[in-house]
Amino acid sequence: MRIRVSAVQYHLHTIESFNDFAHQCEHYIKTAKEFNTEFILFPEFFTTQLLSIGSSQGTRLTINELPGFTEQYRTLFSRFAIENNIHIIGGTHVIHREGKLYNVAHLFYPDGRVEEQEKLHVTPTEVEEWNIAGGEGLRVFDTEKGRIAILTCYDIEFPEIVRMAKAKGADIIFCPSCTDDRHGFHRVRYTSHARAIENQVYVVLTGTVGSLPTVDFMRANFGQAVVISPNDIPFPPQGLVVEGELNNDMIVTADLDLSLLYEVRERGSVTTWRDRRTDLYYDWEQEVKFD
Repeated sequence: MRIRVSAVQYHLHTIESFNDFAHQCEHYIKTAKEFNTEFILFPEFFTTQLLSIGSSQGTRLTINELPGFTEQYRTLFSRFAIENNIHIIGGTHVIHREGKLYNVAHLFYPDGRVEEQEKLHVTPTEVEEWNIAGGEGLRVFDTEKGRIAILTCYDIEFPEIVRMAKAKGADIIFCPSCTDDRHGFHRVRYTSHARAIENQVYVVLTGTVGSLPTVDFMRANFGQAVVISPNDIPFPPQGLVVEGELNNDMIVTADLDLSLLYEVRERGSVTTWRDRRTDLYYDWEQEVKFD
């Protein structure tokens, strides 16, 4: 019933080659493996670091070129997952599908499987500056250690989608994020706490740190990794299992005890999931029954 998770405060900086990117990612994964981590989370948009490489003509790359790295990215992270026998939530990567760009979280299994979850709610900047489209469906993923969901950054600010994930049986929400200032960071952080309390789930959250001076809209990053629990007696005060040092290049690791979730859902100080007034508002469990 215990799962060990790690979250990477990924340091964005200018690189010269895909190998530079691969070596940096491998460093984080090997660090997590030394702590016997079973799941490791990378942030949203961390693969935009590849745009800092530039073109062979010395020109800057834009978000439209990022899907060109998809095959290399997926091959690399699949190999990492298999070789290290670890589940990797590979942050998000922008892909091109049917004439549109999507911001997609990737889950790499130790057996080589790769699953995807598109970001469902896209920010005005993503739409207006990068022309990214929102995804159409929520998925949950079964693993040997339990059922998880992956909701990216802005997604966590919408209570309904996390209710749906919990109704579908997810006990852990992994939230890759990318925020450029304190306002955005605290929106995601505060709502992550709210979602953990409302649904009595764990939330594993992380973001990018550092800067990409040659990549538009990635010049500023304000981030921190944190593992959040419900606020009840079996859990740490303030619902903080572990948190990193703000804006530092680092990795945090923690153990999640799923049995504690089941305990507080049944007889905690509050039982927020059980006590929903579904006679007054929509019941997402009914939605799931007819999926």
